[in-house]
Amino acid sequence: MQALRIVPKIFTFNTVKEFNDEFKIGKKDLLVTNEWLYNPYIKPLGIDTNVLFQEKYGSGEPTDDMINSMAKDMKQFDVDRIIAFGGGTILDICKVLALELPEDVTPIFLGEIPPKKVKQLVSIPTTCGTGSEVTNVAITALKALGTKKGIAVDETYADIAVLIPEPLRGLPYPVFVTSSVDALIHAIESYLSPKASPFTEMYSLAAMDMIMDIYKNIVSTGEEYRNKHLDEALLASCYAGIAFGNAGCAAVHALSYSIGSAFHVPHGEANYQFFTEVFKMYQKKAPDGKIKQATELFARYLECDPKGDVYGELEIFLNKLIAKKPLRDYGMTEAQIDEFTTSTVANQQRLLVNNYVFLEDDEIREIFRNLY
Repeated sequence: MQALRIVPKIFTFNTVKEFNDEFKIGKKDLLVTNEWLYNPYIKPLGIDTNVLFQEKYGSGEPTDDMINSMAKDMKQFDVDRIIAFGGGTILDICKVLALELPEDVTPIFLGEIPPKKVKQLVSIPTTCGTGSEVTNVAITALKALGTKKGIAVDETYADIAVLIPEPLRGLPYPVFVTSSVDALIHAIESYLSPKASPFTEMYSLAAMDMIMDIYKNIVSTGEEYRNKHLDEALLASCYAGIAFGNAGCAAVHALSYSIGSAFHVPHGEANYQFFTEVFKMYQKKAPDGKIKQATELFARYLECDPKGDVYGELEIFLNKLIAKKPLRDYGMTEAQIDEFTTSTVANQQRLLVNNYVFLEDDEIREIFRNLY
């Protein structure tokens, strides 16, 4: 079994200026970003390059329509390199834009057209959650099919990943929490994955230690604590990305795509809704397996009894950072419990195969019902 693979070269800088001093963005580059990131971090550098602002093509997470429109506009530029400077949406979009694309990207996500990479890709995350800079996973909503699909092939790896804490200073606190919770879930899901190795476990554990330490200090001293530890949060996200990029994510992500696609819930927030309920189900089904180690880890972080309701305590703790909501508050109906169960089983086997234990359809349905 392959134990670990890290494909992109990883660079670190303190500021965007330091990055540009070395990478020298120019006319043969396409910068894909948001205008609210471009103005404070790129514009003052006086860089003469080609730019696409993602928000002009739609809001929220990637969709096939968004990628198709951006790919069409990209044809006006003669570029060799794409610089992805943004959150998970931008990083995932650029993994696809670096490919040779048909007019509609849907066949690529359905595996009907083999991907061919034609542009170099540099990924710079501006959140501390997705870990997308070091993974080959790109997710999009296929609107015509009413679901999210992912692609994960060698061609969708970035060539270079760059970690710069400076842009995280402008991250709103709720976004910081939901993105870093996403990283925490990446770490613990990959830790429990049957594909985990001692190497991926090392990254998973390091990420969990760093994130939970930041959370505990935020709870005890206030949200401003994070601003002094943005480099640690960014590094933890990257560690978690390395872990799940090798060992995979599982049921939390698989179930969350239902509300993410239907109600446009941000990815980290959607994962947060399912996190503890999935782990309660795991513990109920196989309490003496590796879940026992995970439970003991969280009990240590929370300073609670590992034989007690640790995931209930974890939910109470995380709610001090950001409140969890019932799924009905997003617009979900009771009839969609069955609909989302069926859709998850049909479309998310790529993730469900990484579950700690196999979940029957009725057990997935029970999770949706408990959260409804």
